[in-house]
Parts: sequence; C-alpha cells; structure tokens
Amino acid sequence: MDTIGSRLRWARERRVLTQRQLAEQASVQEVTVSRIENGHYGPPKASTLQRLAAALEVDPAWLRFGDEEQEEKIAA
Repeated sequence: MDTIGSRLRWARERRVLTQRQLAEQASVQEVTVSRIENGHYGPPKASTLQRLAAALEVDPAWLRFGDEEQEEKIAA
C-alpha cells in the first residue's frame, strides 16, 4: 500500500467499518474520510491522522508513511 488513502481504506475495511462509522468514531467528517481514501485531499492534518489512527487502532506513523513490517503485524 503506497498511499495514505490506500492504507486508510485497508485498515477501515479490516475493521469492517463504513466510512461513516469511521468518521463518527474519529470525530471527523465523512467527506474527509472519503477524500483521503480517494486521493482528493492533501496531506491530512496531524490531528486528523491521529484521530483516524486511534479509531482504527493503528500507528499514525504507519498510516502516514507505511511500513510493510507494521502491515504484517496489523494483518496478523
């Protein structure tokens, strides 16, 4: 996964959440989740990324930069 959007979508789908459910849990707008996942959003603010990562129970650094080793731990 090479983009924030693809990592966000993968982590969200892994948790079996809709974009709306994730947005509610992270206290962000649903359109923000959609735009990030679809690459129609600049780099998210650190606070937005932190809230999304917390809701998905993933490391915010992984969400922003990716790490294959981290992905394997998450997938396990």
